[in-house]
Amino acid sequence: MSLPALSDLDGIEGARVLTRLDLNVPVADGRVQDDTRIVAALPTLEWLGERASESAACSHHGKAKGVQDPAYTLAPVAPVLAEALGRPVRFVGDCLDPAIAEAEAGTLMLLENLRFRPGEKADDRDFATRLTAPFTHYVNDAFGTAHRAHASVSAAPRLFSRGKKAAGFLMETEVSALSRVVTNPEQPFVAVVGGAKISTKTAPLEALLDRVRTLLIGGGMANTFLKAQGHEIGRSLVEDEMLDTARTVIDQAAARSIELLIPTDVVVTDGLPSPSRVEVVPSDRIPSDLMVVDLGPQSRLRYAAALADARTVFWNGPMGVFEIDAFAEGTLAVATAMADCPGFTVVGGGESVMAIRRAGVVDRIDHVSTGGGASLSFLTGDELPALAALEE
Repeated sequence: MSLPALSDLDGIEGARVLTRLDLNVPVADGRVQDDTRIVAALPTLEWLGERASESAACSHHGKAKGVQDPAYTLAPVAPVLAEALGRPVRFVGDCLDPAIAEAEAGTLMLLENLRFRPGEKADDRDFATRLTAPFTHYVNDAFGTAHRAHASVSAAPRLFSRGKKAAGFLMETEVSALSRVVTNPEQPFVAVVGGAKISTKTAPLEALLDRVRTLLIGGGMANTFLKAQGHEIGRSLVEDEMLDTARTVIDQAAARSIELLIPTDVVVTDGLPSPSRVEVVPSDRIPSDLMVVDLGPQSRLRYAAALADARTVFWNGPMGVFEIDAFAEGTLAVATAMADCPGFTVVGGGESVMAIRRAGVVDRIDHVSTGGGASLSFLTGDELPALAALEE
Protein backbone atom coordinates (compact mmCIF):
# COMPACT_ATOMS: atom_id res chain seq x y z
CA MET A 1 0.00 0.00 0.00
CA SER A 2 1.11 3.58 -0.65
CA LEU A 3 -0.71 5.34 2.14
CA PRO A 4 0.37 8.98 2.54
CA ALA A 5 2.03 9.51 5.92
CA LEU A 6 1.97 12.52 8.21
CA SER A 7 5.50 13.33 7.06
CA ASP A 8 4.17 13.59 3.49
CA LEU A 9 1.86 16.50 4.32
CA ASP A 10 2.64 19.76 2.56
CA GLY A 11 2.30 23.10 4.35
CA ILE A 12 1.38 21.54 7.68
CA GLU A 13 2.98 24.35 9.71
CA GLY A 14 0.14 26.64 10.74
CA ALA A 15 -2.44 24.52 8.92
CA ARG A 16 -6.02 23.82 9.98
CA VAL A 17 -6.41 20.04 10.28
CA LEU A 18 -9.46 17.81 10.59
CA THR A 19 -8.51 14.48 12.18
CA ARG A 20 -10.86 11.50 12.04
CA LEU A 21 -10.41 9.37 15.16
CA ASP A 22 -12.16 6.33 16.58
CA LEU A 23 -13.41 7.61 19.94
CA ASN A 24 -16.28 5.15 20.17
CA VAL A 25 -15.46 4.42 23.79
CA PRO A 26 -17.74 2.93 26.48
CA VAL A 27 -19.47 5.58 28.58
CA ALA A 28 -21.64 4.98 31.66
CA ASP A 29 -23.26 7.64 33.83
CA GLY A 30 -21.44 10.31 31.85
CA ARG A 31 -17.98 8.86 32.50
CA VAL A 32 -15.59 7.14 30.09
CA GLN A 33 -15.08 3.53 31.22
CA ASP A 34 -12.14 2.59 28.99
CA ASP A 35 -9.71 5.12 27.52
CA THR A 36 -7.80 2.67 25.27
CA ARG A 37 -8.89 4.31 22.02
CA ILE A 38 -8.25 7.78 23.41
CA VAL A 39 -4.70 6.84 24.36
CA ALA A 40 -4.17 5.27 20.93
CA ALA A 41 -4.94 8.63 19.30
CA LEU A 42 -2.41 10.63 21.33
CA PRO A 43 0.73 10.26 19.14
CA THR A 44 -1.02 11.68 16.08
CA LEU A 45 -2.70 14.48 18.02
CA GLU A 46 0.57 15.39 19.72
CA TRP A 47 2.42 15.47 16.39
CA LEU A 48 -0.22 17.73 14.87
CA GLY A 49 -0.34 19.89 18.00
CA GLU A 50 3.31 20.76 17.54
CA ARG A 51 2.74 21.90 13.95
CA ALA A 52 -0.84 22.82 13.06
CA SER A 53 -2.41 26.13 13.94
CA GLU A 54 -5.82 24.61 14.60
CA SER A 55 -6.91 21.00 14.88
CA ALA A 56 -10.31 19.38 15.27
CA ALA A 57 -10.92 15.75 16.15
CA CYS A 58 -14.10 14.09 14.94
CA SER A 59 -15.58 10.66 15.54
CA HIS A 60 -18.77 8.66 15.71
CA HIS A 61 -20.06 7.27 19.00
CA GLY A 62 -22.53 4.45 19.54
CA LYS A 63 -25.52 3.70 17.36
CA ALA A 64 -26.85 7.21 16.80
CA LYS A 65 -29.28 7.27 13.87
CA GLY A 66 -28.89 10.67 12.29
CA VAL A 67 -30.46 12.71 15.08
CA GLN A 68 -29.23 14.32 18.30
CA ASP A 69 -29.23 11.70 21.06
CA PRO A 70 -27.81 12.55 24.51
CA ALA A 71 -27.03 8.87 25.11
CA TYR A 72 -24.34 9.03 22.43
CA THR A 73 -22.80 12.45 22.95
CA LEU A 74 -19.01 12.72 22.82
CA ALA A 75 -19.02 15.39 25.53
CA PRO A 76 -17.66 13.04 28.25
CA VAL A 77 -14.66 12.25 26.05
CA ALA A 78 -13.41 15.87 25.90
CA PRO A 79 -12.10 16.15 29.51
CA VAL A 80 -10.48 12.71 29.32
CA LEU A 81 -8.77 13.65 26.07
CA ALA A 82 -7.65 16.97 27.54
CA GLU A 83 -6.14 15.29 30.59
CA ALA A 84 -4.36 12.70 28.45
CA LEU A 85 -2.90 15.37 26.16
CA GLY A 86 -2.13 17.86 28.88
CA ARG A 87 -3.77 20.71 26.96
CA PRO A 88 -7.27 22.22 26.73
CA VAL A 89 -9.82 20.61 24.45
CA ARG A 90 -12.83 22.65 23.38
CA PHE A 91 -15.96 20.56 22.88
CA VAL A 92 -18.17 21.72 20.00
CA GLY A 93 -21.78 20.59 20.30
CA ASP A 94 -22.42 20.42 16.55
CA CYS A 95 -19.91 19.03 14.04
CA LEU A 96 -21.11 21.64 11.52
CA ASP A 97 -21.10 24.63 13.90
CA PRO A 98 -20.07 27.75 11.87
CA ALA A 99 -17.93 28.85 14.81
CA ILE A 100 -15.47 26.05 13.98
CA ALA A 101 -14.10 28.19 11.16
CA GLU A 102 -13.43 31.06 13.56
CA ALA A 103 -11.41 29.15 16.16
CA GLU A 104 -8.30 30.87 17.47
CA ALA A 105 -4.82 29.65 16.62
CA GLY A 106 -3.65 26.86 18.92
CA THR A 107 -7.17 25.54 19.50
CA LEU A 108 -7.88 21.81 19.69
CA MET A 109 -11.56 21.01 19.25
CA LEU A 110 -13.54 17.80 19.70
CA LEU A 111 -16.61 17.85 17.45
CA GLU A 112 -19.91 16.29 18.45
CA ASN A 113 -20.84 12.78 17.27
CA LEU A 114 -20.78 12.68 13.47
CA ARG A 115 -23.67 10.23 13.40
CA PHE A 116 -25.99 12.88 14.78
CA ARG A 117 -26.05 13.98 11.13
CA PRO A 118 -27.73 11.60 8.62
CA GLY A 119 -25.14 12.46 6.00
CA GLU A 120 -22.40 10.61 7.88
CA LYS A 121 -23.63 7.04 7.44
CA ALA A 122 -24.99 7.90 3.99
CA ASP A 123 -21.47 8.82 2.81
CA ASP A 124 -23.02 12.06 1.63
CA ARG A 125 -20.62 14.29 -0.28
CA ASP A 126 -22.48 17.47 0.64
CA PHE A 127 -22.17 16.66 4.35
CA ALA A 128 -18.48 15.85 3.86
CA THR A 129 -17.98 19.17 2.06
CA ARG A 130 -19.57 21.13 4.91
CA LEU A 131 -17.62 19.14 7.53
CA THR A 132 -14.25 19.75 5.89
CA ALA A 133 -14.82 23.33 4.68
CA PRO A 134 -12.97 25.05 7.57
CA PHE A 135 -9.87 22.88 7.15
CA THR A 136 -6.83 22.84 4.89
CA HIS A 137 -5.70 19.29 5.70
CA TYR A 138 -7.25 15.95 6.60
CA VAL A 139 -5.85 13.05 8.68
CA ASN A 140 -7.47 9.68 9.28
CA ASP A 141 -6.31 7.74 12.33
CA ALA A 142 -9.50 5.70 12.81
CA PHE A 143 -8.64 2.21 11.61
CA GLY A 144 -11.64 0.83 13.49
CA THR A 145 -13.95 2.49 10.96
CA ALA A 146 -11.76 2.01 7.88
CA HIS A 147 -14.16 -0.60 6.47
CA ARG A 148 -17.15 1.75 6.64
CA ALA A 149 -18.10 3.81 3.59
CA HIS A 150 -19.15 6.78 5.71
CA ALA A 151 -18.73 10.43 4.84
CA SER A 152 -15.92 11.26 7.29
CA VAL A 153 -13.78 8.31 6.18
CA SER A 154 -14.69 7.93 2.50
CA ALA A 155 -16.14 11.12 0.99
CA ALA A 156 -14.13 13.60 3.11
CA PRO A 157 -10.57 12.57 2.15
CA ARG A 158 -11.53 12.63 -1.52
CA LEU A 159 -12.02 16.38 -1.16
CA PHE A 160 -8.30 16.80 -0.43
CA SER A 161 -5.43 16.44 -2.87
CA ARG A 162 -2.31 14.39 -2.30
CA GLY A 163 -0.11 16.26 0.13
CA LYS A 164 -3.12 17.58 2.01
CA LYS A 165 -4.31 14.26 3.47
CA ALA A 166 -2.58 11.46 5.37
CA ALA A 167 -2.93 8.40 7.54
CA GLY A 168 -2.16 8.95 11.21
CA PHE A 169 0.39 6.93 13.16
CA LEU A 170 -2.17 4.40 14.41
CA MET A 171 -3.54 3.79 10.93
CA GLU A 172 0.01 3.27 9.62
CA THR A 173 0.81 0.82 12.40
CA GLU A 174 -2.37 -1.17 11.82
CA VAL A 175 -1.81 -1.50 8.08
CA SER A 176 1.84 -2.45 8.56
CA ALA A 177 1.12 -5.12 11.16
CA LEU A 178 -1.83 -6.67 9.35
CA SER A 179 0.12 -6.69 6.09
CA ARG A 180 2.59 -9.05 7.76
CA VAL A 181 -0.30 -11.46 8.30
CA VAL A 182 -1.79 -11.05 4.82
CA THR A 183 1.30 -10.88 2.63
CA ASN A 184 3.59 -13.91 2.81
CA PRO A 185 3.22 -14.53 6.56
CA GLU A 186 6.13 -16.35 8.15
CA GLN A 187 5.27 -20.02 8.55
CA PRO A 188 3.96 -21.85 10.39
CA PHE A 189 1.01 -19.46 10.47
CA VAL A 190 -1.68 -20.35 13.04
CA ALA A 191 -5.06 -18.63 13.11
CA VAL A 192 -7.51 -18.75 16.02
CA VAL A 193 -11.11 -17.92 15.11
CA GLY A 194 -13.90 -17.83 17.66
CA GLY A 195 -16.98 -15.87 18.56
CA ALA A 196 -20.64 -16.70 18.39
CA LYS A 197 -21.38 -17.13 14.68
CA ILE A 198 -19.63 -18.63 11.70
CA SER A 199 -21.84 -16.47 9.43
CA THR A 200 -19.83 -13.37 10.43
CA LYS A 201 -16.50 -15.10 9.74
CA THR A 202 -17.13 -16.95 6.46
CA ALA A 203 -14.99 -14.74 4.21
CA PRO A 204 -12.11 -14.49 6.72
CA LEU A 205 -12.12 -18.28 7.15
CA GLU A 206 -11.90 -18.73 3.38
CA ALA A 207 -9.04 -16.22 3.21
CA LEU A 208 -7.18 -17.91 6.06
CA LEU A 209 -7.38 -21.29 4.35
CA ASP A 210 -5.12 -19.83 1.64
CA ARG A 211 -2.43 -18.91 4.18
CA VAL A 212 -2.43 -20.93 7.40
CA ARG A 213 -0.87 -24.21 8.43
CA THR A 214 -3.19 -24.61 11.41
CA LEU A 215 -6.68 -23.27 12.10
CA LEU A 216 -8.17 -23.34 15.61
CA ILE A 217 -11.95 -23.03 15.99
CA GLY A 218 -13.67 -22.00 19.23
CA GLY A 219 -16.61 -20.13 20.70
CA GLY A 220 -20.22 -20.59 19.70
CA MET A 221 -19.22 -21.13 16.08
CA ALA A 222 -17.44 -24.35 17.10
CA ASN A 223 -20.87 -25.84 17.84
CA THR A 224 -21.80 -25.46 14.19
CA PHE A 225 -18.63 -27.36 13.23
CA LEU A 226 -19.40 -30.08 15.79
CA LYS A 227 -22.92 -30.51 14.46
CA ALA A 228 -21.55 -30.56 10.90
CA GLN A 229 -19.41 -33.50 12.02
CA GLY A 230 -22.55 -35.30 13.16
CA HIS A 231 -22.29 -34.67 16.90
CA GLU A 232 -25.18 -33.96 19.27
CA ILE A 233 -24.76 -30.42 20.67
CA GLY A 234 -27.70 -30.27 23.09
CA ARG A 235 -29.07 -26.76 23.66
CA SER A 236 -25.91 -25.05 22.40
CA LEU A 237 -25.93 -22.01 20.14
CA VAL A 238 -25.80 -23.21 16.52
CA GLU A 239 -26.40 -21.87 13.01
CA ASP A 240 -28.12 -24.68 11.16
CA GLU A 241 -28.09 -22.65 7.94
CA MET A 242 -24.27 -22.62 8.09
CA LEU A 243 -23.72 -26.36 8.41
CA ASP A 244 -22.78 -26.70 4.74
CA THR A 245 -20.30 -23.85 5.13
CA ALA A 246 -18.71 -25.60 8.11
CA ARG A 247 -18.46 -28.84 6.12
CA THR A 248 -16.82 -26.94 3.25
CA VAL A 249 -14.20 -25.49 5.62
CA ILE A 250 -13.55 -28.97 7.03
CA ASP A 251 -13.19 -30.48 3.54
CA GLN A 252 -10.98 -27.65 2.23
CA ALA A 253 -8.70 -27.87 5.25
CA ALA A 254 -8.27 -31.61 4.69
CA ALA A 255 -7.64 -31.14 0.96
CA ARG A 256 -4.93 -28.56 1.67
CA SER A 257 -3.33 -30.53 4.54
CA ILE A 258 -4.24 -27.78 7.00
CA GLU A 259 -4.50 -28.90 10.60
CA LEU A 260 -8.03 -27.99 11.72
CA LEU A 261 -8.58 -28.10 15.47
CA ILE A 262 -12.16 -28.31 16.69
CA PRO A 263 -12.81 -28.88 20.42
CA THR A 264 -12.56 -32.53 21.47
CA ASP A 265 -13.84 -31.80 24.97
CA VAL A 266 -16.03 -28.95 26.16
CA VAL A 267 -17.48 -27.32 29.25
CA VAL A 268 -21.26 -27.58 29.35
CA THR A 269 -23.90 -26.12 31.63
CA ASP A 270 -27.65 -26.05 32.14
CA GLY A 271 -28.15 -22.31 31.91
CA LEU A 272 -26.80 -18.79 31.94
CA PRO A 273 -25.99 -16.55 33.72
CA SER A 274 -26.47 -18.54 36.95
CA PRO A 275 -25.83 -22.22 36.18
CA SER A 276 -26.59 -24.96 38.68
CA ARG A 277 -24.81 -27.69 36.73
CA VAL A 278 -21.38 -27.48 35.07
CA GLU A 279 -19.53 -30.43 33.56
CA VAL A 280 -16.65 -31.30 31.23
CA VAL A 281 -17.63 -33.82 28.56
CA PRO A 282 -16.17 -35.17 25.30
CA SER A 283 -17.41 -33.27 22.27
CA ASP A 284 -19.11 -36.37 20.92
CA ARG A 285 -21.07 -36.92 24.15
CA ILE A 286 -22.76 -33.59 24.86
CA PRO A 287 -25.97 -34.16 26.89
CA SER A 288 -29.13 -33.12 25.09
CA ASP A 289 -30.25 -30.87 27.96
CA LEU A 290 -26.98 -28.92 28.31
CA MET A 291 -25.15 -26.25 26.30
CA VAL A 292 -21.49 -25.74 25.38
CA VAL A 293 -19.89 -22.67 26.98
CA ASP A 294 -16.10 -23.17 26.78
CA LEU A 295 -13.21 -25.33 25.63
CA GLY A 296 -12.49 -28.34 27.81
CA PRO A 297 -9.09 -28.88 29.54
CA GLN A 298 -7.72 -31.22 26.86
CA SER A 299 -8.74 -28.85 24.06
CA ARG A 300 -7.01 -25.98 25.86
CA LEU A 301 -3.79 -28.00 25.97
CA ARG A 302 -4.09 -28.93 22.28
CA TYR A 303 -4.67 -25.32 21.27
CA ALA A 304 -1.77 -24.08 23.39
CA ALA A 305 0.52 -26.72 21.87
CA ALA A 306 -0.48 -25.64 18.35
CA LEU A 307 0.50 -22.05 19.19
CA ALA A 308 3.78 -22.90 20.86
CA ASP A 309 5.94 -23.04 17.72
CA ALA A 310 4.00 -20.67 15.47
CA ARG A 311 5.89 -17.95 13.63
CA THR A 312 2.73 -15.94 12.85
CA VAL A 313 -0.53 -15.93 14.82
CA PHE A 314 -3.81 -14.11 14.21
CA TRP A 315 -6.67 -14.30 16.74
CA ASN A 316 -10.22 -13.02 16.46
CA GLY A 317 -13.06 -14.07 18.74
CA PRO A 318 -13.31 -15.64 22.22
CA MET A 319 -13.32 -19.38 22.86
CA GLY A 320 -16.39 -19.39 25.07
CA VAL A 321 -18.69 -17.31 27.26
CA PHE A 322 -15.65 -15.63 28.78
CA GLU A 323 -17.69 -12.81 30.32
CA ILE A 324 -18.55 -15.33 33.05
CA ASP A 325 -15.46 -16.28 35.09
CA ALA A 326 -16.33 -19.98 35.23
CA PHE A 327 -16.33 -20.16 31.43
CA ALA A 328 -13.31 -17.97 30.66
CA GLU A 329 -10.56 -20.57 30.99
CA GLY A 330 -10.43 -21.51 27.31
CA THR A 331 -10.18 -17.90 26.16
CA LEU A 332 -7.56 -17.06 28.80
CA ALA A 333 -5.56 -20.17 27.88
CA VAL A 334 -5.35 -18.98 24.27
CA ALA A 335 -4.35 -15.50 25.43
CA THR A 336 -1.54 -16.91 27.58
CA ALA A 337 -0.37 -19.25 24.82
CA MET A 338 -0.21 -16.36 22.37
CA ALA A 339 1.84 -14.32 24.85
CA ASP A 340 4.28 -17.23 25.19
CA CYS A 341 4.50 -17.75 21.43
CA PRO A 342 7.87 -16.71 19.92
CA GLY A 343 6.31 -15.64 16.61
CA PHE A 344 4.63 -12.44 15.44
CA THR A 345 1.24 -12.23 17.19
CA VAL A 346 -1.78 -10.16 16.23
CA VAL A 347 -5.06 -9.88 18.13
CA GLY A 348 -8.05 -8.27 16.42
CA GLY A 349 -11.52 -7.69 17.79
CA GLY A 350 -12.94 -6.11 20.92
CA GLU A 351 -13.65 -9.29 22.86
CA SER A 352 -10.25 -10.81 22.08
CA VAL A 353 -8.58 -7.57 23.17
CA MET A 354 -10.60 -7.68 26.39
CA ALA A 355 -9.37 -11.23 26.92
CA ILE A 356 -5.67 -10.42 26.64
CA ARG A 357 -6.13 -7.48 28.97
CA ARG A 358 -7.92 -9.71 31.44
CA ALA A 359 -5.12 -12.26 31.17
CA GLY A 360 -2.58 -9.49 31.82
CA VAL A 361 -0.59 -10.23 28.66
CA VAL A 362 -1.41 -7.27 26.42
CA ASP A 363 2.18 -6.03 26.57
CA ARG A 364 3.40 -9.40 25.28
CA ILE A 365 1.31 -9.33 22.09
CA ASP A 366 3.09 -7.80 19.11
CA HIS A 367 0.07 -5.99 17.72
CA VAL A 368 -3.34 -5.38 19.26
CA SER A 369 -5.67 -4.13 16.54
CA THR A 370 -8.18 -1.41 17.36
CA GLY A 371 -10.54 -2.60 14.66
CA GLY A 372 -12.18 -6.03 14.75
CA GLY A 373 -14.37 -5.63 11.67
CA ALA A 374 -11.72 -3.63 9.84
CA SER A 375 -9.01 -6.16 10.59
CA LEU A 376 -11.19 -9.00 9.29
CA SER A 377 -11.98 -7.03 6.13
CA PHE A 378 -8.28 -6.34 5.62
CA LEU A 379 -7.51 -10.01 6.17
CA THR A 380 -10.16 -11.01 3.64
CA GLY A 381 -8.68 -8.71 1.03
CA ASP A 382 -11.70 -6.43 0.81
CA GLU A 383 -11.11 -2.84 -0.19
CA LEU A 384 -11.31 -0.61 2.86
CA PRO A 385 -13.01 2.68 1.89
CA ALA A 386 -10.85 4.79 4.19
CA LEU A 387 -7.61 3.46 2.76
CA ALA A 388 -8.81 3.71 -0.82
CA ALA A 389 -9.82 7.35 -0.29
CA LEU A 390 -6.47 8.25 1.26
CA GLU A 391 -4.54 6.63 -1.58
CA GLU A 392 -6.44 8.45 -4.36
